[in-house]
Amino acid sequence: MADSPNDLSTLQQNLSDLLSQLSVTDSEHNWNQVTNTAQELANGLRTKDGPIDNHTILGKTSLPKTLSSLFTLALHGSATPHSAYTSPVLEILRVAANLCMDHDGNRASLLDAGLPQALVSLLEAYTESFDPESNSKPLPVSLSHLKVVRTAVGVLLNASVGYDPVKTRLISLGAGSALLKLSVAVYPPGAWVSVSSDVTEELKEEWQIRSMVSGWVWRALVELKESKEEKEEKDEREQSLQSLAAKDIPFLITALAAFTSPHMSTSSKSFSTDPDLFSELLQTDFDALEESCTHIESLSLDVEDVRLSLARGFEHHSENPVGSSLRSILAFIEKGGPSPLWSNAPGDFDAPRKKKALEMCRSAMIKTVVEVAGEDGTEQSLWDDSDGQSGGEFVSIMVGWLKSYVSDMDARNGDFVDRPELATCASLSLGNLTRREKNATILLSPPHSLASILSSRHLLSPLTDIQVKHGVLGLLKHIAQALPPGSEFHDTMGQARLINRICDSGVWDERTDGMAEVLQVSAIGVVKHMCNANVENTFSLVLPSEDETPVPPSGLSQILALVKRANTVTVKSEGTRVLVNVVKSLWSSDIIGTPLTTLTSPIANGTVDTAALAGKERKKQDCMKAVLTMQCANTLASLVGGSAQYPLLVNEGVVALTLLSTQKTGAPLVLKAILAPLSFDTPPPSSADPPSASTSVTTDVSSPTIATPSTRGRLPLSKTPLDMLIAVLKNVDNPVNFQPEVRINVCSLFIQLGRNASGEEFTKVKDTVQPVMDKVLDGLKDAKGKEEMLAKAIKKVLDTWA
Repeated sequence: MADSPNDLSTLQQNLSDLLSQLSVTDSEHNWNQVTNTAQELANGLRTKDGPIDNHTILGKTSLPKTLSSLFTLALHGSATPHSAYTSPVLEILRVAANLCMDHDGNRASLLDAGLPQALVSLLEAYTESFDPESNSKPLPVSLSHLKVVRTAVGVLLNASVGYDPVKTRLISLGAGSALLKLSVAVYPPGAWVSVSSDVTEELKEEWQIRSMVSGWVWRALVELKESKEEKEEKDEREQSLQSLAAKDIPFLITALAAFTSPHMSTSSKSFSTDPDLFSELLQTDFDALEESCTHIESLSLDVEDVRLSLARGFEHHSENPVGSSLRSILAFIEKGGPSPLWSNAPGDFDAPRKKKALEMCRSAMIKTVVEVAGEDGTEQSLWDDSDGQSGGEFVSIMVGWLKSYVSDMDARNGDFVDRPELATCASLSLGNLTRREKNATILLSPPHSLASILSSRHLLSPLTDIQVKHGVLGLLKHIAQALPPGSEFHDTMGQARLINRICDSGVWDERTDGMAEVLQVSAIGVVKHMCNANVENTFSLVLPSEDETPVPPSGLSQILALVKRANTVTVKSEGTRVLVNVVKSLWSSDIIGTPLTTLTSPIANGTVDTAALAGKERKKQDCMKAVLTMQCANTLASLVGGSAQYPLLVNEGVVALTLLSTQKTGAPLVLKAILAPLSFDTPPPSSADPPSASTSVTTDVSSPTIATPSTRGRLPLSKTPLDMLIAVLKNVDNPVNFQPEVRINVCSLFIQLGRNASGEEFTKVKDTVQPVMDKVLDGLKDAKGKEEMLAKAIKKVLDTWA
C-alpha cells in the first residue's frame, strides 16, 4: 500500500493517464489497471492520521474531475454499469468516498465535477423497474452491483454530511426520493424473513450489504432533512426545499407494514442459525421503522400537500399516488406491535427498550392522523356526506375505536384494553372534523350515538390519562360549539350526564392548574355552550350531586374557584362567560311555559305533570339562589371592567348583571360589585371561539347585539367596573367603539339598579353617572335610528332615578 504523499500523487497521476488512454483505447487491460490503481488509492485515503494531508493535496489536483470522467466512461452510455465494469466503478467510487470524508474542500470539488449529481441518476436507474406494489420482495440484483450501490450511497453520504452546498444540490435533484426508493427496493423491511434458500456465505454477505445500504440511506436522509434547519438565518429558497414529498409516503409506509399484524412472519428459517446477522437484520428493520415514522410525522406537520394527499388517498386509494397510506397508518396504530422474532433475539438487542420506542412510533403516527384530520381541505375526503353514510369510513373507524375502548375497558377484556392512545387519536381526529352543526349532529345520532360513550368514566375521570381527557374534551367542545343554542342535541348530551362527568373528572381541581390549562379551558367551553339557553344543563352545572356523600362542590363553584385563582386571562374570561350563560338561562326560562323536553312523560293523558314542573321550579329557585351571591356579582363585574378592548365581553357581563339586578336581593350585590376596585385589568385575548351575541332579557330596554371593536386600541384603565360603564356610555374619543346596543344595555342595568337598590352606594352611582347621561343626551338631540333608541333609554334611566 502507498504510504507516502509521493506514492498517492503518483497513483493520482496514473489514474489521469489511464483516463487519457481510455479516451483513445477502451480496453479490458486499461480498465483492469483503473481497478487496481483506484483500489490502491482508495485504501491509501482510508485514514487521515498520517503526517501528510493527502486529502487536501489530492483534492487540489485534477483527481475529482478524473474520477467523474472515469465513472462516466465506465457506464459506456448505459444508466448502470455492465457487470464486467462493476469492479472499476466500485473502486472509483471508493476513492471518491474516502477523498471527501470530513473534507469540505473536496466535497466542493466533487460537486463541481458533477459526480454526486451523476450518482443520483445511477441510483434512480437501479430502481427504475422497481414496483412499489410488490415492495415486499427485494430488488433482484447481483452482489457486485449491490456493492456499487452501497458505495454510491456512501459517496453521497460522505459528500453531504455537514455540507450544505451538496445537500441543497441533492435536494433539488430529488435525491431524497431516489435514496428512499432505493432503500425500500434493496432492503424491504422484514423481507429477509421470507428467504427460503440455504444460508451460504454469499447470501449472508448479500443481506449484510442490503442492511448496510438501508442504514446509510437513512443517515443520508437525516442529513438532507437537517439542511439549514439549525441556522438562524435561512435562504428562503433553501427553506422551501424538501428532501421528501407526498409521493414518497408509500415508500415510508413499507416499514409500518412489517410491524403490523397479520403481515409479520413468526419464523425465520434462513438466518436463525447466524445470531449476529439475525440480530443485525432485526435492528435494521426497527431502524427503518423509527426513521420512517419520524419522516412521516415531520412531513405531515410541515407539508400541506402531504396532509391533503394522505386524506385524498384514503378516499380514492386506487387512484391516488399515495394509495392507501393513511389506511396503513391506521392499521399500524391499531394493530402494530413488536415482531414475534424479538423473543428469539440476543440480549444486546434490548427488546424491552425497543418496545418503548415502538410506542413512540405509534405516537408519531397518531400525530400524523390528527394533523391530517385537522387540515382545512381534508374534511371532504375524510367525512362522507352521502346519504346514509353517517360520516363515512374514516369517521366510523374513529367512532369504533372510542366505542371498543370503552366497552373493552368495561369488560376488562379485548384488544382495546389499556389502549388509551386509540381513544386519544380517535377523539382528537373527530374533534378536528367536527366544526359544523351537521357533523356534530351525525356523531350524536344513531348509529354513532356518541354522547353516552363520551360520558364514560374511562374517558372522563380523575384517573383518566391526560391525553385522553385532552382529546375527549376537545371533541366535546367542538360538538357543543357547533350546535346552536337550545339545540335538542344539547339535551342529548345533558341526558348522558356529560356535565356531571366533567364536573367529577377533576379537570378544574387546583392540582391540575398550570399543567392542564388547555383541558380546563376546553371543559369550560363545553359547559358554556351546553348551558346556553338550556335550563336542564344549567341545573346540572349549578346544583351539586345529591347522590354522593359528602356532597361534592358543584361544577359552577369549581369554575368560580378556578376563575378566582387563575393567572391567565383566558381562564378568567371564559370561566366568567359560563356564569353569564347560567344567569341568562335561569332568568329567561319560564318553567310553566317551557316544553319539558328533558323530563320523562311530562304530560299524561293531556294533563301537565305538576309534580315534575314543581320539581323543576324548585331547581330553578335553588340555582338562582346559588348565583345571587357577592362572588358571582364580583366575577361578572370584573369581566365588564377588565374587557375594555372587547365590547362583546363587556356586553355579556352587563346583561348578566342586569338580570341579577332584577331581584331585590341581587341589585345590592351588583351595586357593591360595580363600585369595588378591579382585581385585574388585563383585557382578555381574542378568542378562537368568538363571544356570542347577548340578549338582555326581562329588562325594559333590551336588544340582541353583536358589538365588534372598530380597532384594537385600549381604553384608559378603569379603577372600578363603574368607570367602564361610564366609558361605554360616553363612547367619546374611545379607541374602541361601543355600538348603541351595548350602551342601551348599560342603561338597562342602571334602570334595574334604580328600581331595586337604594342607600348611600346607589346615591354615589347616581351622582356620578347622571351628569354623564345628561351630557350624552344633550349630544343626541337630533339622533335617528339606534342613536334615537339610546336617547330614549337614557331618558328612561333618568325618569326611573327621579
